[in-house]
Amino acid sequence: MIRDDHVLATDLAAEAGERLLALREKEGFADPSRLRKEGDASAHLFLMEALARSRPDDSVLSEEATREERLDPRRLRAERVWIVDPLDGTREFAEEGRSDWAVHVALWERGVLTAGAVALPAQGRTLSTLRPPALPALRPDARPRIAVSRTRPPEFVQDLARLAGADLVPIGSAGAKISAVLTGEVEAYVHAGGQYEWDSAAPVAVALAAGAHASRIDDSPLDYNQGDPSLPDILVSLPGLAPTLLAGIRDLHR
Repeated sequence: MIRDDHVLATDLAAEAGERLLALREKEGFADPSRLRKEGDASAHLFLMEALARSRPDDSVLSEEATREERLDPRRLRAERVWIVDPLDGTREFAEEGRSDWAVHVALWERGVLTAGAVALPAQGRTLSTLRPPALPALRPDARPRIAVSRTRPPEFVQDLARLAGADLVPIGSAGAKISAVLTGEVEAYVHAGGQYEWDSAAPVAVALAAGAHASRIDDSPLDYNQGDPSLPDILVSLPGLAPTLLAGIRDLHR
């Protein structure tokens, strides 16, 4: 039976997440470095084997692929490319009690993200394009909340928060941050300072399907399946807040 791409993305992200939870339970947290390595490797192997069986004619771009695999020119000629992050938020995965890590599975077709899923295993949920989440409404008269990195929030985002009268909310992985926009825990996620396509492809696919705003911080499109997979900045927000944040970013970069 051939599964629909939305179903496949959802199923694979969720199953990889369940396997990661089981690995966490089995190994414990005494050796975080080992747990991180095993998590990355096992989730990557599962997704690569599953996609090879289910979509043998498609290309795959994975964070855990070798440099040679990432630079394979056949990917750039392909019409369908799966962009996956087998374990987004490896640091958080190896910290007991943390739930802000994720599994990303996205499909890029002819220039567009067409399917995607973000599993948040320790939160017991998977967000996907199969049934995009209903966006929360902006909270009237409340200060907006912007998700930022736990360890390295960009200085300009701190300046943006002051300009926009917003509060910063530290969250772990990029997938967890974007998911927080879609579930109402924050109103926006802003980042500048280095990321890659696999960090955002799946959550952006879900965000766009749900009707959220997703772009570079200069409001240009987020382009995927590029020769250089770096994608250094991103803005994902509830649509009603995007104009304010984009205007503030422009003011800060003048």
